[in-house]
Amino acid sequence: MMQMMRWIANNILRFRRKEDGSATVEFVIILPFFMVMFVSVFESGLIMTKQMMLERALDITVRAIRLSPQNANITHDTVRQMICDNALIFNDCVNSLQVELAPVSSMTWVMPPREADCIDRDSELDPVLSFNPGLQSDVMFVRACMVVDPMYPNMGLGFILTKDPSGGVRLISSSAFAIEPI
Repeated sequence: MMQMMRWIANNILRFRRKEDGSATVEFVIILPFFMVMFVSVFESGLIMTKQMMLERALDITVRAIRLSPQNANITHDTVRQMICDNALIFNDCVNSLQVELAPVSSMTWVMPPREADCIDRDSELDPVLSFNPGLQSDVMFVRACMVVDPMYPNMGLGFILTKDPSGGVRLISSSAFAIEPI
């Protein structure tokens, strides 16, 4: 019995002197921070790419509207479809995009409200839209709001982003243009 106790004590002392696993401990402590940082960088790059694609699609659509003769057939659905056709990167674009179009008074220069109307994916009802195609010589304000899901919603940047009740992040793009007289 005494020999057994001495053998256990020697092995414990020998185990305490070894430093074979010290690098593993540091790796295990630091790895989660590096993984969160990597995921956050990837998430921010993806969200910025989606924001730029929305900006580009809105610019192309505004140009097409400006050049169309007398704003022929400009409806919410056609503008939304034009943006989605140019925004290539979004899944389910038509059901995630909300577009506002409103004239800006050239007398008062009162802009539409700062809060963007975005799709509520949890609701079955369509919200009341402010969509007015305007008249000749009007200055028009257009705003597009796209709701996208973060790739990693519970880790890193995806965890701290402001989300709507459905868990989506709102990407908002706006522009202004003048309807040219004929």
